[in-house]
Amino acid sequence: MTTRTHRKSVVFSRPFLLKGIDRVLPPGEYRVVTDEELIEGISFPVYRRVSTMMFVPSQSRHASSVEMVTVDPADLQTAQDRDAAAQRVSAAKSES
Repeated sequence: MTTRTHRKSVVFSRPFLLKGIDRVLPPGEYRVVTDEELIEGISFPVYRRVSTMMFVPSQSRHASSVEMVTVDPADLQTAQDRDAAAQRVSAAKSES
């Protein structure tokens, strides 16, 4: 099977929670990797998502260690939307 990988970075300005991760994650930039596989037997190329992983700081004492966790893209988008909304509220308060 043919597989392709998409990489992107997401930025959080505030601490956040994601389903499946049992701790609050700090603000910052996070790498997200999505693997998709080609569905064969169709007359045009179609891919389906196999997994989405995010690199998060590890709970270990080593500041540079990270772990790769599987995340639901919808949960990740919800967390990003919450972060953006909180940022807008904070900006609106500082304008008044």
